[in-house]
Amino acid sequence: MNIVVEREVELRLILSPERDVPVRARLGYRTDDPYAVHITFHIDSGHPVHWIFARELLIEGVFRPCGSGDVRVWPSKAEGRSVVLVALNSPEGRALLEAPAAQVSSWLERTLWLVPPGSESAQFGLDDELASLLAP
Repeated sequence: MNIVVEREVELRLILSPERDVPVRARLGYRTDDPYAVHITFHIDSGHPVHWIFARELLIEGVFRPCGSGDVRVWPSKAEGRSVVLVALNSPEGRALLEAPAAQVSSWLERTLWLVPPGSESAQFGLDDELASLLAP
């Protein structure tokens, strides 16, 4: 059975040190894709933008800088509050997004309760399938 954990959050798109704009997004996690987190931007538009990257990257990024290439994540402070910064890089452009750390962390906790780290492969049933194939 596939279980989905979603949460809408208001992110800040950082345009410059002095300027940012709000961006509504939806964080998504699905047990049928247990290694990934899904972020959908422009959720009310006819052309939503989807990003998918490793859940482990977001988990680690809440505590320390991590990632390279297309997705980088790191903790920070903004106006006295804890935030998580997510840098996205694609051929179409770059974005630096700021998310409230408490909201991201509580959502991640729900995904970790559902599928603890290290148990992701069990979601696919590969062990059971392999055992049945190798059984005499």
